[in-house]
Amino acid sequence: MKQKDIAELLDEPACAHNKKSKSGCAKPKPGATAGGCAFDGAQIALLPIADVAHIVHGPIACAGSSWDNRGTRTSGSRLFRIGMTTDLTEQDVIMGRGEKRLFHSIRQAVEDHRPAAVFVYNTCVPALIGDDVEAVCRAAEERWGTPVVPVDAAGFYGTKNLGNRIAGESMVKHVCGTREPDPLPEDAQREGIRVHDISLVGEYNIAGELWHVLPLFDELGIRVLCTLSGDARYREVQTMHRSEVNMMVCSKAMINVARKLQEAFGTPWFEGSFYGVGDVSQALREIARIIADDDLSRRTEALIEREEAAIDAALEPWRERLRGKKVLLYTGGVKSWSVIAALQDLGMQVVATGTKKSTEEDKSRIRELMGRDAVMIEDGNPRALIKIVRDNDVDVLIAGGRNMYTALKARIPFLDINQEREFGYAGYTGMVELARQLVLTIESPVWHAVRQPAPWARRGESANVHPAGEGGAGTGSRDGAVPGTVPSTETLGG
Repeated sequence: MKQKDIAELLDEPACAHNKKSKSGCAKPKPGATAGGCAFDGAQIALLPIADVAHIVHGPIACAGSSWDNRGTRTSGSRLFRIGMTTDLTEQDVIMGRGEKRLFHSIRQAVEDHRPAAVFVYNTCVPALIGDDVEAVCRAAEERWGTPVVPVDAAGFYGTKNLGNRIAGESMVKHVCGTREPDPLPEDAQREGIRVHDISLVGEYNIAGELWHVLPLFDELGIRVLCTLSGDARYREVQTMHRSEVNMMVCSKAMINVARKLQEAFGTPWFEGSFYGVGDVSQALREIARIIADDDLSRRTEALIEREEAAIDAALEPWRERLRGKKVLLYTGGVKSWSVIAALQDLGMQVVATGTKKSTEEDKSRIRELMGRDAVMIEDGNPRALIKIVRDNDVDVLIAGGRNMYTALKARIPFLDINQEREFGYAGYTGMVELARQLVLTIESPVWHAVRQPAPWARRGESANVHPAGEGGAGTGSRDGAVPGTVPSTETLGG
């Protein structure tokens, strides 16, 4: 990828960073890609397209743990679960065999799996030695008649967010608009209801969350042409240009897709969330408003009224147990504000939220939800997180899997909110699951057990423990909590 192309992706017109004095996203600094490089971001964005063969052109290490390394789910093909790589070695680099290995890898993928398409991800090594990945992809497509899409996202190009945009750019350039949608079945126009087509951009169907909201769209007569990319199929991505409205679900990960589809085909778009009762209702209303179908608007309001009444009744027992509990939310992107709305729906208090991967719009929404003095964490090292927990008497830490052991070693109730999770929290039904998991986490009897002094300490023997303050960090329930032993932050690293 040329430097000017990378600069254009960083200087995204639809992103609020351009409204600041220094336009564009910040260029990566040395070491900035340690938390996820451009290649990682591109794969995360496109791997959920289920019927595509995803080939990593580079050393075996770049392929990583491909099998089941994300919680995205599929209702059909499981081809995307197979890790494919050209497995470049030093000899391939020295002898200039990279392009040849890639060509034969594409052949093997096509002949063995008959995929709807092949996506080829360029990585650092072939990018540095000058492999012409696009030329190989064109030759392979002509040879075997299967679409072969190059995704030039070498890791050293930049951060994971840039990789998301590179992936979206590849879809707009090579895939979107190459096929028309399937005609509606004869029984689709039931009782005179007009069917409308939409697409969801940045929805990855983590833990099957997409399936919580699809029934709502079906009832309203809205056909989801494509979700880019959760539980998607290649032929669906081809039809995105025919959407009447695009909903940007995952913050600004692929905002360039929404903007370019609007510029090329006039498709309006908006940013919304499926976390929290209010946000789900608002997303449905916004879709109906943009489509401007009065009948759809009336049916949408009726559905929202029914679903909100049902979910309020279902959540009431959980709210009684969660009301007033304090939460430290350490995540990024859309979840930095959308999950806040869901937690506030449950009557919980969010004392701070992480913003390491958040955009300016994300931070603005956080202030709307938490107030102008909202505590936003940019650097969430273990020491800082535990200090916030102790200072604010936090009941539960909600974060990604990498923070789990920090929380457990400090006897802090922990709930995983990131891509590895097993439970879906989106939609109306997802709110009940979120409430249930929070109660199971906070009220687990394990916290009472692990905070008891060790048996030898109770017998008066010497023990190297660090007593927690009364009602200290992670007490789970501050009323009648049992003081325990919490290790010093010095023992936790960071």
